[in-house]
Amino acid sequence: MTTVVKVNLGGKTWPAVAGRAPQPVLGPIDLAVQAGSFVILTGPSGCGKSTLLNIIAGLDRDYAGRVVFDPPEQAVTYIFQSPRLLPWRTVFENVALALPDGDPRVASIPDLLTRVGLDGAADVYPERLSLGMQRRVALARGFVGEPDLLLMDEPFVSLDDPTARDLRALLIDLWSRRPTTVLFVTHDRTEAVTLGTRILRMGGTPATVLEDAQVGLAPSDRADRNLVRNEQQRIFGAT
Repeated sequence: MTTVVKVNLGGKTWPAVAGRAPQPVLGPIDLAVQAGSFVILTGPSGCGKSTLLNIIAGLDRDYAGRVVFDPPEQAVTYIFQSPRLLPWRTVFENVALALPDGDPRVASIPDLLTRVGLDGAADVYPERLSLGMQRRVALARGFVGEPDLLLMDEPFVSLDDPTARDLRALLIDLWSRRPTTVLFVTHDRTEAVTLGTRILRMGGTPATVLEDAQVGLAPSDRADRNLVRNEQQRIFGAT
């Protein structure tokens, strides 16, 4: 299988601030992400998952090591915890921001909005949308550009369980229709098993990858809570 990105990280340290000593946050990490995979980064809050994602995204360049994309020129999209919608732009305009001016893929936005459950909301401004609906807009914006690599940093955090389940199902549907490689950060073990094809469990001080596990569920199994629970226990243990 083709490798999309390789991470050879020697370490990442937060610099000294206000008299405090430098703080190592990430230790050595060596991983390869294959094309078309849905890779989960999980572990305790604050262990460095988002930091690693920011390094891969190129938002943080102060680290030892290197990140290599193959091919070098790839379309990378980042979906953050906050939907980050511009309040003075409509839903349609917020999604279109992901495309260059004149890009013909703008014609696909109405269909994409229908796919994410926002049919009829193209001209609505973000302030009139619930957080769950705003995150649907963020999903549409993430997929409209057909990225080679999609980075997602806890995009469903702080949602009630039914809304989060609906958005997970929507994400899987979009991913199956518009295949891409996904790196998804979460501390939710159920979410990790429901979505991922591969789970990287991080931990330690400084953090490294403690476990690299393949998820043994077929797509049709992921709606079965008992199967998801059993797979979660297999990967993470009974706790």
